[in-house]
Amino acid sequence: MTDTIYAPATAVGRAAVAVVRVSGPATTAALRALMGGVPAARHASLRSLKTRDGVLIDRALVLFFPGPGSYTGEDVAEFHVHGGAAVMGALLAELSGQGLRLAEPGEFTRRAFENGKLDLAQAEGVGDMIDAETDAQRRQALEQLGGRLSGVQARWADRLTEALAMLEAAVDFPDEEVPSDVAVRARPVLEALIGELDAAIADVARGERVREGYRIALVGAPNAGKSTLLNMLVGRDAAIVTATPGTTRDIIEAPLVLGGYKVIIADTAGLRDTRDEIEAEGVRRARAWAGLADLRVWLADGMDPAGNFEGAQDGDICLVTKRDLGEGVIGLRGEPFTVRSPNDVAWLVRTLTSAVVDALDGAEPPLATRVRHQTLLKDAVIRLRQAVAQDEHLELAAEDVRLAARVLDRITGRIDPEQVLGRIFSTFCIGK
Repeated sequence: MTDTIYAPATAVGRAAVAVVRVSGPATTAALRALMGGVPAARHASLRSLKTRDGVLIDRALVLFFPGPGSYTGEDVAEFHVHGGAAVMGALLAELSGQGLRLAEPGEFTRRAFENGKLDLAQAEGVGDMIDAETDAQRRQALEQLGGRLSGVQARWADRLTEALAMLEAAVDFPDEEVPSDVAVRARPVLEALIGELDAAIADVARGERVREGYRIALVGAPNAGKSTLLNMLVGRDAAIVTATPGTTRDIIEAPLVLGGYKVIIADTAGLRDTRDEIEAEGVRRARAWAGLADLRVWLADGMDPAGNFEGAQDGDICLVTKRDLGEGVIGLRGEPFTVRSPNDVAWLVRTLTSAVVDALDGAEPPLATRVRHQTLLKDAVIRLRQAVAQDEHLELAAEDVRLAARVLDRITGRIDPEQVLGRIFSTFCIGK
């Protein structure tokens, strides 16, 4: 990393203040070119920024963080300028003219990772903090950024080293003064670790749902009131509502927050047999989305004699809609409901909120929060189970333990393929 990078650290658009960051070996040269000197470390200085021709760009607050005591581990500068597009454009053009390179998405954080300022799990926490939309997402991201998973992984690594030492002692020194049961002592250590890894794996889905959103599908026959209900829940006209059956033909997703958690609620095509090719594809997509949803809310028109909840499962919510228009179909089991009733709406919101909180809440945020973590944990468990099953071939057991340790090291990025790192950091915004 011999080049110096720069990028806006704030969103594009009109604002009171905008921030531009610079990182790399030419940072001090850039400061001297723009303002005639380098400010005192970690002290905000009001300086005039000028072009190479001496034209004033702006009066700005400038901060300098000398490496390695900076976010990236390199010399870093921040320019806090007025947030107009012309000011930003002039400053960025001047930095480019000095030979600095516009940073790629996530490149500042990747440099921090490569310079040992944070590990890969913490870097993922940085990305999650940027994307956090709810308090639950913020808390979970803070745990990752604070190194909770990294600390637990380090403890797992210590225990694997302990077990490996026992196994290798039995293999390498069979005739020395080594206790005869030294290899046996490794078994309870490995079995306890398998239990911890299994528990972490089981909780990954909760972490994913906190990050990505709990998925609720509105399902039912055409004209049962799904689109009307979606619009009511999200507080806007997200879906078109007409009296014509089959208006909704694709999945309409809308976000909302329930109980402090992000929720993705989807209006789906009405379920019915149809010869219309487009509508049939919508029905197929509706069934697929509902099948993967965390919760399904079934709606049946209480005024339709053909109304039913065919396909509903235990735990689904069944609503008999349009109860304000009549008594409903005799024998149709479900909660009478109408969006015209504030009491009905309040009850449904409470019910949905309770379902979300019950599924996602816990004494602590999930330890592992990504499919990447889950894949590595599962691989490590497979290796450890193989090690425990090796009663006679201790050298094979030792190798499985060694491979499990290498797999767990990939959680924090101590060893990870370049393409994996590239994929992770490419999801970050430019300037971070």
